[in-house]
Amino acid sequence: MLAIDNLHAFYGKSHVLHGVRFEVGEGEIVALLGRNGSGRSTTAKAIMGMVECTGEVTWKGQPIVGRKPYEIAHLGIGYVPENRDIFPKLTVHQNLMLGQKSARAKKEAGAGARSRWGFDDMYGMFPRLKERQHTEAGVLSGGEQQMLTLCRTLMGDPELIIIDEPTEGLAPKIVELVAEYLKTLKDRGVSVLLIEQKLTIALSISDRALVMGHGSIVFQGTPETLRGDAYVRKEWLEV
Repeated sequence: MLAIDNLHAFYGKSHVLHGVRFEVGEGEIVALLGRNGSGRSTTAKAIMGMVECTGEVTWKGQPIVGRKPYEIAHLGIGYVPENRDIFPKLTVHQNLMLGQKSARAKKEAGAGARSRWGFDDMYGMFPRLKERQHTEAGVLSGGEQQMLTLCRTLMGDPELIIIDEPTEGLAPKIVELVAEYLKTLKDRGVSVLLIEQKLTIALSISDRALVMGHGSIVFQGTPETLRGDAYVRKEWLEV
């Protein structure tokens, strides 16, 4: 579905990504691992058209480099940023409403297109959000805000969701809940590009693992292969 080839990205004169290449297939969870500063978040932003880049990014065979972020989202790619970008003064339910596809996006998707997700799905997966649906999002706990951000993105009915550090700062029980949520996405046919530092969680739910270092992919393989590769883990992952 998503294919990236020779991707370079820049912040002004700073050259951050250096020829990144990888793919994410249909219904696949791919973990993008690496230390802070390795280029993982920049890769996500480059895919979404949020940073200057060159190279090829294709979505279902269609080139998307140079498109606006909202155009890329309309094509079926969802993005959950690391900073839990909720609307604090709006309620949980209002935040979810804002995630729904616009009339224009639905028209572009085609008359026969139907959403995989609705409010019942969101509240069914995360009952805590249902309990707090009329509460302003700004007073939610960090874990609840993370749930809300994930659910709001899903309300746009993406076929691929890019999630940046979804378990950062969360309690262990909430981390387990997020992991189960991601497996539910796969079961519902949604592909996932998971940017994560917690190796145990990432490898337990992913089909393939990528490791980034200095703006390039330095490893691609199965979770089992990465577990057994002490050199890659020591050189590129361990602190």
